[in-house]
Amino acid sequence: MSRAAPTTPTTPPVDGRARRRERNRDAVVTALLELYREGRLQPSVEEVAARAGISVRSVFRYFDDTEAMVRAGIARQQQHLAPLYALEVPAGAPFPERLRSFVRARTRLLAAMGAVGRVARALAIRQPLVEAELTRIRQRLRDQLTEVFAAEIAALPPAERDAAVAAADVAASWEAYHLMTDDQGLTPEQATEAMARALARLLAPEGA
Repeated sequence: MSRAAPTTPTTPPVDGRARRRERNRDAVVTALLELYREGRLQPSVEEVAARAGISVRSVFRYFDDTEAMVRAGIARQQQHLAPLYALEVPAGAPFPERLRSFVRARTRLLAAMGAVGRVARALAIRQPLVEAELTRIRQRLRDQLTEVFAAEIAALPPAERDAAVAAADVAASWEAYHLMTDDQGLTPEQATEAMARALARLLAPEGA
């Protein structure tokens, strides 16, 4: 009595077109981010297509319009930045140690945001989804600041607390960091020191 040969599970064939589409879409996003980082804050579709190695017509096969392409670039940038949001600030450590750890991590994140952060802020004016994402990021960064320096904030006079926290939030923001480095010509090290001094004066004025 013969037995039928055992059957082996089969996997569906890979759709080469879908894979090529995803590869080319990724190439467009990579090209866009590269151009941003090189200082081209408004690259043309022709420039992006040339850098990605595809035709302009192909770009619009993968994105409905240029704003959709930019949104995809910002989303990719956020994925890249995700690990940099983590803070390693020892709980209960003295204020100077927490301050150093916080400022070092914050400026590393703000520097990595770079030119893409500028593009996102320009786009937020007409793109509610981008504006909402920026609002979420700003709230997350503010929450980090108030958590790390909760003891110092609680020690401030109640009448001064809200203003001090608001000013500290601005001092540790993307806007402040890039104003110092891009417009005022400070080195990253000088900007880091300036941020630390500002936060010390705002949150621990007696020890600053």
